[in-house]
Amino acid sequence: MPKIYGSMLCPDCVQCCEELTAAGISYEFCDFADSLVNLKTFLSIRDKNEVFDSVKDAGRIGIPCIVDEKGSISLNWSSYVGQAEA
Repeated sequence: MPKIYGSMLCPDCVQCCEELTAAGISYEFCDFADSLVNLKTFLSIRDKNEVFDSVKDAGRIGIPCIVDEKGSISLNWSSYVGQAEA
């Protein structure tokens, strides 16, 4: 089951969850507002992966962040939903 790192205070995270749910994709949402452990885990992922380089350069956070069962990271939930539905 994929994990989604983000915050429900973020409109993009809310939309991501809505689209995954509508597509029938099960996921675990790891909300920063609820857990510092989730925040620390996300920061560890973000700080070690090139996927976030342009996001960090632009001064953005990089959420929602989808980490699938294989450890692959996606910042594009629409693309992720499309691949899961295929």
